[in-house]
Amino acid sequence: MRWDRGHLLATHSWEFGAFSEALLEWYDPDLSVFGASPFPDGKIPVVQVNQVESLSYAQPHIWTNLTTLVDGDGAAGDPASLTVSAILIGQTQPSFLSAAHRQIDHLLNAVPRWNNGAISHREDYPELWADFIYMAPPALAYWAIQEANQALLHIAIKQCLLYRDALVVPDGADGAGLWHHIVGPQNQDLGIWSTGNAWAAAGMARVLATARKSPWANVLSSDLDGLTAAIRDILDSAIALDGTEPEEPLLRNYLNDTSWFGELSGTALLVATTYRMAKLEPGAFGHGYVAWAEGKREEVVARINGDGLLSPVVNPLDWNDRTPGTASPEAQSFALLMFAAYRDLYGKSKV
Repeated sequence: MRWDRGHLLATHSWEFGAFSEALLEWYDPDLSVFGASPFPDGKIPVVQVNQVESLSYAQPHIWTNLTTLVDGDGAAGDPASLTVSAILIGQTQPSFLSAAHRQIDHLLNAVPRWNNGAISHREDYPELWADFIYMAPPALAYWAIQEANQALLHIAIKQCLLYRDALVVPDGADGAGLWHHIVGPQNQDLGIWSTGNAWAAAGMARVLATARKSPWANVLSSDLDGLTAAIRDILDSAIALDGTEPEEPLLRNYLNDTSWFGELSGTALLVATTYRMAKLEPGAFGHGYVAWAEGKREEVVARINGDGLLSPVVNPLDWNDRTPGTASPEAQSFALLMFAAYRDLYGKSKV
């Protein structure tokens, strides 16, 4: 697969952040929160920026003189997707660490809240999007390591669970355990969007990995059990719905709606998350999960075109677009995350 396609396609804040994370997990897995020891002596590692592909890519996209790390175009959560990069760069370049601090302070103290205390994904009004979970809670968790702040790590976990409480499809309903895409006054979408559920599950896995590798893993064990259960609920329900449609090899854009096309973005990121959870929590995510992921990974690989692009993919700027797309920056990042997770589960010889 040609990783340069992600460079060429990414133009929005969350796309920069997702591709930066994908590059980090692929090229420098030891620096990722999924690495064996990402926090030496409980601290953020000090690295040379020009020797880390992810940071060299992210650096020019990060603002160091404003409140947020990049223009979010009205989104409060999306600019936070670059926080991990800013913190890592900030170990040797203080202006980036200060920028990360301002971003975190903005999230915690300036952004509206939902009625249950969940931080809004939008700047101007309270609204919750499943996408937020990949952008903001991992940023809060990583800053908690930077500041040696156990309470903030608890907040990062709690934000995931508050979002779960607001977005989860209740027991007894079709797709129970999966998440609605958006609740709120302007953009509400109560559909079960594949990519939104993937953003949520993958973001929670990053928070879980950060907490598991933190100095406070034992203290936070009950919180982490809740996080693990929320991830498992998403994967269990996605796998169950997938099993009802043996003729469609990909997860549909809206998971419980057979009128939608099978789509690669959500499929690839849910596969990546399954591999990560099989490594993080092997007792809870055993052979059945991995076997499902293997089958779906093969379907994703079969749909990587000669130019390195994945298709069919949903239009990332219009999740209601029923025309199967041929280029998505999200899909390119998700495939790279999938390959990195696969390699880390099985060892480098398996790639």
